[in-house]
Amino acid sequence: MSNDASSGGGPGGGDADMTLAFELGALQTLADPGAVFNDARQWTEYVGVVSEKPTYVVTNFTRKHRIRQDFFSGPRGVVESLGNVKEQFDTDRHVLVGTADDDAAAAESAEWEYLPVDRAADAAGWAVADGDDDSEDLFKESDRDDWP
Repeated sequence: MSNDASSGGGPGGGDADMTLAFELGALQTLADPGAVFNDARQWTEYVGVVSEKPTYVVTNFTRKHRIRQDFFSGPRGVVESLGNVKEQFDTDRHVLVGTADDDAAAAESAEWEYLPVDRAADAAGWAVADGDDDSEDLFKESDRDDWP
């Protein structure tokens, strides 16, 4: 992704004084979530993942894709997590990248900006997954022969 003046530095058109949160479902639609996080770190102050899913689901996904997040939702829901993140990370902008109307409503409720993942991907040059990714079922197969 280019970081020139016309792009404003990121998919939201902002600058580096931004906190960016990905709803887990949005992150799962991207072809290379790890590369997306690395790219986002170039033009944001903080980046993390929020989800209504259990903590272990988020943790497994981020470990699998080698994502180092500055924050995550933990056992809290998305709205509460966004509120806590906003209190903890004082930046000019707080942007949630999501996929659904529920994500937009959560962003509005927490006084965050909302950006659909397809628009964010287009603006940042991120590839969207082709739909054959098995990341949804993290325990589907294991190459370990000592696994039950």
